[in-house]
Amino acid sequence: MADWNNILIAVDEMESSLRAVKYVGQVAGKGAAVSICLLHVYPEPPPDFAQRGGVLEEYQAQRIVKAEHIFNRCLEILVRADIIRDTIYCTTHMAEGKTISDTVLEVRRNGNFGTVVTGKRGVSKAEEFLFGSISNALARHCNDFTTWIVG
Repeated sequence: MADWNNILIAVDEMESSLRAVKYVGQVAGKGAAVSICLLHVYPEPPPDFAQRGGVLEEYQAQRIVKAEHIFNRCLEILVRADIIRDTIYCTTHMAEGKTISDTVLEVRRNGNFGTVVTGKRGVSKAEEFLFGSISNALARHCNDFTTWIVG
């Protein structure tokens, strides 16, 4: 089992995400020896995206810019909680051929994160089918890591 202090925080633009980041700051702040990865996963473009004239590289660039704004807000919260900036890194992934939840779980597995944190938010059944409920997926698959689902 990976160390609890190797923390992956799945973030998006929702307020519940910021609450999750604040919670990590409260629990792991004040100089605790942690390593934190802020992860933003975004969906693939719609199937007819290219047919409508969309350019994948432009779509990805827009999503990365959006992620950077999210990361900046999260970094501010964590640094204010006395987490050393050099122990925090950020990464953005497109969920290619899988759900956002599956992508988060893959990043967790590849990064050997011992703790995965996400904000809880209500999603419709359609959204859950298309994108996957991250909190549900984490709760179902947390056999060898800890999950913090922050409401």
